[in-house]
Amino acid sequence: MQTTKFIWFDGKMVPWEEAQVHVLTHALHYGSAIFEGIRAYACADGTSAVFRLEDHCKRMLNSAKILRMDLPYNAEELARACIETLEANKLPEGYIRPLSFVGRGEMGVYPGSNAVQTIIAVWPWGAYLGAEALEKGIRVKTSSFARSHVNTSMSKAKASGNYINSILAKIEAREDGYDEAVMLDTNGFVSEATGENIFIVRDGLIKTTPWTSILGGITRQSVMTVARDLGYAVEEQQFTRDEFYIADEAFFTGTAAELTPIRELDHRQIGQGHAGPVTKHLQAEFFKAVKGENPKYAGWLHHYTV
Repeated sequence: MQTTKFIWFDGKMVPWEEAQVHVLTHALHYGSAIFEGIRAYACADGTSAVFRLEDHCKRMLNSAKILRMDLPYNAEELARACIETLEANKLPEGYIRPLSFVGRGEMGVYPGSNAVQTIIAVWPWGAYLGAEALEKGIRVKTSSFARSHVNTSMSKAKASGNYINSILAKIEAREDGYDEAVMLDTNGFVSEATGENIFIVRDGLIKTTPWTSILGGITRQSVMTVARDLGYAVEEQQFTRDEFYIADEAFFTGTAAELTPIRELDHRQIGQGHAGPVTKHLQAEFFKAVKGENPKYAGWLHHYTV
């Protein structure tokens, strides 16, 4: 991981190495934290822009509400702090990680009156699943771990503790020689990957799992908007893994994964075994949007200079 100079920590710029917490921090023991993953891109006009910054900050506040965490910042303040951190580190593009967590104080499951602390870190980060994956696609497997039931861990919160489920699935997939895992919900329908939303394309129709068992991805919603604007039919509809097997195309979306094609699931080739025409079209238009090359989506970009 490539480090940067400063981390924003409770309103102050702290040197990277000094951004530390106590070993008895509540979140370290119980996963009582929420976070966001956001990307900044170098744009065609020479500026830089954060993609859908305000939407990410609003989702973070919604996660806090679900987890009964009292954040001392509003969405505008969080957004401003993200920009300040990028500027302080002179980072024209990269990844942004805001994190709020229950700090040190009472020990035990109940967080009591422990203070909620917030950090924002930024660093350079390329394609999450590899640059080659954006073109050739990746190999995935159906995980033996189901996505948690919606009343188990509150799937609409981007909560740190929820990701134990993802960690187990990711380890299993990687140890079995795959790039990523597809997780089913507790009713057996395709849910999401360990950190990505899932789309399939079949007979000209683009399908993605509805909100029932997934985190509502901001990249997911963006790609759905772009696809509909391009004239594609898009439906939020449950589907099974055997329908996934016979899809013409499939891809993941996510802040880190961006728009990554899937070439194989459970030893079944998907379509032609590489990024298909719909996937390539959406991928190209998505990258135009995030890099400021399509004025239609200018409202999604928060520009800054370094």
